[in-house]
Amino acid sequence: MPNPCTIKTTCPYCGVGCGVEATLKDDRLIAVTGDKSHPANLGKLCVKGTALNETMGHHGRLLAPQIDGVEVDWPTAIDAVASKLTAIREQHGPNAIAFYLSGQLLTEDYYVANKLAKGFIGTANVDTNSRLCMSSAVAAYKRAFGNDLVPCSYEDIDHCELLILTGSNAAWTHPVLYQRMVAAKKQNPKMKIVVIDPRRTASCDIADLHLAIAPGSDGFIFSGLLNYLASYKKLDNQYISDHTQGFDAALDAAAELTIEAVVANTGVSEADIVTFYQWYADTANTISFYSMGINQSATGTDKCNAIINCHLATGRIGKIGAGPFSITGQPNAMGGREVGGLANILAAHMDYSPDNVALVSEFWQSDSVNTMPGLKAVDLFDAVATGKIKAIWIMGTNPVVSMPNADKVKAALENCDTVIVSDCVEETDTTATANILLPATGWGEKSGTVTNSERRISRQRSLEPAAGQAKDDWWILTSVAKKMGFDTSFSYQTAKDIFVEHAKLSGFKNNGSRFFDISGLANLSEQEYDLLKPIQWPVKDQSSNGVVRLFEDGIFNTDNGKANFISVKAVLPNSKLNRLWLNTGRLRDQWHTMTRTARAPRLLDHSDQPFASLNPTTAKQLDIQQDQLIQLSSKYGNALVIANIDSDIETAQVFAPIHWNDQFSGNARIDSLVAPITDPISGQPELKYTPIDITAVAAPKWASILTRRKINCDSFIYWSCSSLVQNSGYLYHVALEEDFDWQQYISANTSTTIAYDHFSNPLVGDERFICNNNQQLEMAIYCHRDKRQLPQRTWLKGLFEKSLLGTTHWSMLTGEEYQLRSTSKHICSCFKVSEDAIIKAINNGASTQQALGNELKCGTNCGSCIPELNELIRQHKNFEAA
Repeated sequence: MPNPCTIKTTCPYCGVGCGVEATLKDDRLIAVTGDKSHPANLGKLCVKGTALNETMGHHGRLLAPQIDGVEVDWPTAIDAVASKLTAIREQHGPNAIAFYLSGQLLTEDYYVANKLAKGFIGTANVDTNSRLCMSSAVAAYKRAFGNDLVPCSYEDIDHCELLILTGSNAAWTHPVLYQRMVAAKKQNPKMKIVVIDPRRTASCDIADLHLAIAPGSDGFIFSGLLNYLASYKKLDNQYISDHTQGFDAALDAAAELTIEAVVANTGVSEADIVTFYQWYADTANTISFYSMGINQSATGTDKCNAIINCHLATGRIGKIGAGPFSITGQPNAMGGREVGGLANILAAHMDYSPDNVALVSEFWQSDSVNTMPGLKAVDLFDAVATGKIKAIWIMGTNPVVSMPNADKVKAALENCDTVIVSDCVEETDTTATANILLPATGWGEKSGTVTNSERRISRQRSLEPAAGQAKDDWWILTSVAKKMGFDTSFSYQTAKDIFVEHAKLSGFKNNGSRFFDISGLANLSEQEYDLLKPIQWPVKDQSSNGVVRLFEDGIFNTDNGKANFISVKAVLPNSKLNRLWLNTGRLRDQWHTMTRTARAPRLLDHSDQPFASLNPTTAKQLDIQQDQLIQLSSKYGNALVIANIDSDIETAQVFAPIHWNDQFSGNARIDSLVAPITDPISGQPELKYTPIDITAVAAPKWASILTRRKINCDSFIYWSCSSLVQNSGYLYHVALEEDFDWQQYISANTSTTIAYDHFSNPLVGDERFICNNNQQLEMAIYCHRDKRQLPQRTWLKGLFEKSLLGTTHWSMLTGEEYQLRSTSKHICSCFKVSEDAIIKAINNGASTQQALGNELKCGTNCGSCIPELNELIRQHKNFEAA
């Protein structure tokens, strides 16, 4: 292999499934760029993707198997897992064992896990963290189309004339697709974009209309739309007659939702409702693009079906530039759906009908295949808590952070007889509960396939040698299966062997009865598998190049080939509000529980502390100031976060990101507040609507601490932590008591050879310490009563690069260097451009996004920062003019 060399692979973050070109030198990843030949992204890549090389390395990795905290070799670990599972199966039955999987797994890993669990151990209790992301969308597609079938392709965005973003802040969560929307609108000025969201998000930057609905009222918008379309004779009656069934009942269910009723339940003005309905009625090329804001609801499945109903009623499906398009959150949520990772699916998109059970049993040559659906995620962890489940194997996910009522999940795992965790990171909130830890390969080390949101299968290829003793998940599962006595059914040698078996199962006795069919890939050689190019399923002999969009012939995966209208009744959330409701979500530069993104320091330059955003009026009523420490509380838990005053938040709403956990902050697991309320059909939790209270927490002093090693935070009121480049140190933000003794703290947390210089101004509680060891900075502390007087992380990060020779350390404490520190966060993470620099450029005449890009380069790479650039332009250009 040449040095350096480039390998094509696939990004491990969101469901867009971007192609990546990885540049390696001496078997190490040194740079990442977008793959211009990949149809999903055409060379574009968001800031998380471009920082992938910064997330590599062995620091923090789980490098060897562990049993009860003691390192062991692989044979010992495999024997322990197999013995535990066998004993529990024999004593308590197969359903006393559970598997909790992840959209981070490759399809090959997923397939072996599902086969072992459902097919040979015989447990029904196999679910995945995709339950939290898109299971309502899956259930709705199944009800409408007969199976879990996403009809659209990304190229439809280029041809649509009305794009509806509902429950999706794509600008931050799917930025590459969002930039495709921006480009489509620029190419076609007639294109309209509607954002339906209680919050004004970054995605509203390109919106022609923002419907700021009341929380949980999405269903009223779309059921009301169906009624409007019928009332104004905007239906496609021929399509309804030829290709659907159940329309009359669905329309009857929506008949009460007049425009007046929709206005009353959503809080949106009549003028805006009418505008949206008229646009929809008059625009044939319409895409409804929806995500977790719709799915994460107690009525998420009904909301998804209300959207699909409108597309069926207008025949806007199976056509270029039109369709109901659910976008997934994880890189292989779709792959998990394909193999049966969800508790209510057996395998290969087959449910638990007797015929399907018999078919899978025949294919797997097993008489142990379970015959009934298992427990969905919330119920599964409840069964762990009650002791019904004696052993649980968790792979590549962090449920102690991501599940609702997360404190109960943590307690359940801590008290479970056997908790097995396969992960690539040693210290997570979930690995802390494990009896057996198994080191798994991570992105860049493992090889296999993933499927993105448009049904496109792409290869993830290994780039670097596995860290330590880490093994592929499929290898670990196969080894356990063999030890349990299932040798002949798990004789895989490579990931290709698994993929082709998965492909064969999809086509086994299919005869066109199941739309998920990739049997055209069932005979790949090792070389053909390695060179496999991105392709959309189904892939059969007669469609060897894949299928761009489904249902172009108007035939669906139902017994009679007709799509089902679903009768839904729009309702508001059942939870009663005290004063405020919590809406959870994601940040632009972070991913899930930060086990990967927190390894790239620049991804924290935009936002590095847990926070909650609330409206200025609400903050005033509660006497809460910007950057004040606050406690969010519900009947299920509480969290300490920083207050962020945001006029884009409605007065009754509080928004908090989900990412922080006990590894990065003292008490900021947001999902510990969330009620375990679920959709009765999909089992997806209601993560967008939790009644909460907010109280201010006294924080007499604040400090930022730069340190070479982790420190004890037990004596602080609050703390958050982020790592610096390649584990070179850590940055802590803490709140503390007025009389905190820093000298004693330094002595207790540093070696005896440390010397320090000290600056103090008692009038304002200003204290600063520079601790050094042989002229090397070991710790820097900046403390003040006013949090806003502390230096920003972007300045602090650079201190470890400075020499302490001469008087440099004094200038860090009191001199010009400290006074001229940057006081703003990075807006553009790609090129490290601060808010201060952008405002200065705007004031100097760079009053367009293009002008800012020309001068500072911000917004010229992934485009994730463009909405914020435009907002700064609006604020400061108008200020200048005034």
